[in-house]
Amino acid sequence: MTGKKILMIVGDFVEDYEVMVPFQALQMVGHTVHAVCPEKKAGETVKTAVHDFEGDQTYSEKPGHNFQLNATFDEVVADNYDALVIPGGRAPEYIRLNEKVLEITRHFASTNKPIASICHGLQVLAAAGVLEGKSCTAYPACGPDVTRAGGLYTHIPPDEAMVDGNLVTAPAWPAHPKWLAAFLNVLGTKIEHQEMAAV
Repeated sequence: MTGKKILMIVGDFVEDYEVMVPFQALQMVGHTVHAVCPEKKAGETVKTAVHDFEGDQTYSEKPGHNFQLNATFDEVVADNYDALVIPGGRAPEYIRLNEKVLEITRHFASTNKPIASICHGLQVLAAAGVLEGKSCTAYPACGPDVTRAGGLYTHIPPDEAMVDGNLVTAPAWPAHPKWLAAFLNVLGTKIEHQEMAAV
């Protein structure tokens, strides 16, 4: 398997698990992941937020880690990447105001490259106008954004994921096992399991 080059767009108060887990897991299986944030450079950090489900009407939010970026946003050339990942958290509500973020997102959609988005990340896809006719899911509070953008929002359990062509979506981080497995499948990543010889 030849590793893919994946772009991950994040921002301050990105959800902690939704940036950390895919960033590490995708590298673990041999892909290159460049994490970038508008107006920040490689070596700088974004603050993450931990979103948890504790019986309230919506998620609670707590401070997470400082996540270090490993590439510079202003140097991104979308053509150089094979796939796009947009995590959730509070970052999507403001990074979607950056026109280059939207242009990058439109590039991946128009070229039919794999896009994985989770939770509030769908706010970026909605703002970029790339959800028309696409079946997808998101954090339920983002459902109206998806629908207004022409997407076919589907409410599914928080630990499930959806695939529509090149687009892989999930409601929240409990879906990581299925969301990442589906994204790897869309990427064409093959993972082989070998039987251990008895000692």
